[in-house]
Amino acid sequence: MSLTESTMMLELGTEAPEFALPDAISGKTVRRDDLRGQQGLLVMFLCAHCPYVKHIEKELGRLSADYQGKPIAMVAISSNDAEAYPADNPAGLKKQAETHGFRFPYLYDETQAVAKAYKAACTPDFFLFDREMRLVYRGEFDRSRPGNGVAVTGEDLRAALDAVLAGRPPLADQRPSIGCNIKWKQQ
Repeated sequence: MSLTESTMMLELGTEAPEFALPDAISGKTVRRDDLRGQQGLLVMFLCAHCPYVKHIEKELGRLSADYQGKPIAMVAISSNDAEAYPADNPAGLKKQAETHGFRFPYLYDETQAVAKAYKAACTPDFFLFDREMRLVYRGEFDRSRPGNGVAVTGEDLRAALDAVLAGRPPLADQRPSIGCNIKWKQQ
């Protein structure tokens, strides 16, 4: 299990990079601009095989249920090389979403261009944008990691989501997410 930190290189205030990707659940293409008109947009880089994602996926399903009906759009993106990591193919993503009750589109970034545009480095990696699609939070889900004994609550991400819903900026102290590196295709 390789340990990679989020780069935190996408600067706060940056506009959400565009995307138009197929949803592994519905088969429909989802575009960034389809998700406008909310108080915020949460973009999550996930995958099906990573032990760090597996560690939080049950709570991530709860989080998506808790915020359903609130003016926050959510979308997950998997950018891993599915040829080298078959569990991360669209069928594997769909199964993961159904198993854990994800209530958001789960997009497949086959070219990996979207991950590069967001400067995503690991799974999980979280990016929260405000009403104007400007980055206000990039960081961890919570302090829990596989084997550290800390309960999985999503408290850091929940605090950021609640701040956006209340029209406040999230806390300035943003800690990087930690997980497996994105599985880049060999060039």
